[in-house]
Amino acid sequence: MALNFLHRASRSAKRIAIFPGAWNPPTVAHVSVARAALAWADEVIWLLPRRFPHKNFEGATFEQRQAMLTALAQAEDRFSAAVCDTNLHIDMARETAETLGPGIEVGIICGRDAVERVATWDYGRPGVFEEMLADHPLLVAAREGEYEPPAHLADSILPLQLPRSFDDVSSTEVRRGIGCGGDWETMVPKTLHGLVGNAYRRDTSR
Repeated sequence: MALNFLHRASRSAKRIAIFPGAWNPPTVAHVSVARAALAWADEVIWLLPRRFPHKNFEGATFEQRQAMLTALAQAEDRFSAAVCDTNLHIDMARETAETLGPGIEVGIICGRDAVERVATWDYGRPGVFEEMLADHPLLVAAREGEYEPPAHLADSILPLQLPRSFDDVSSTEVRRGIGCGGDWETMVPKTLHGLVGNAYRRDTSR
């Protein structure tokens, strides 16, 4: 397995933070989280799985989501975008490490709600979450509250410092705003306004 890069940052990186998501669509909150992760990482890879473990593709198509991530990555020189074959956080981190080769440290960006799912996911055997953290730290953004890691895992679960709360910004709210003709542009990076409008205006039921 190997990542399929849609856009690759030009700089050399030793620390990579992957940012997995459904991206339906990306928001200004996501961009703020990605920028905050650059305090730890040299490069952030916006990562789109070809399939999801807990949801289906609804709303924007797979191709439209690829286009949105490519535009985000091209807008900042420390952002990359890629498609991956795996869909669990641990597998995506391993796929990234295998693609980039030895000597690269890979961390995983997620929100408080996502890390709670990852920590309690049924991996088929105990200890997988702890094994993941041993190799790949989590970079966690507050989402309707801070995540409080167990004391023995605190060194591997790192909080991201955001400039403000983004609890009122979400992909769901963007889609709702487009569907009802309300405000949505302030929740989406300007570079994506055209792509997002084209992806969702055609079907206001989404």
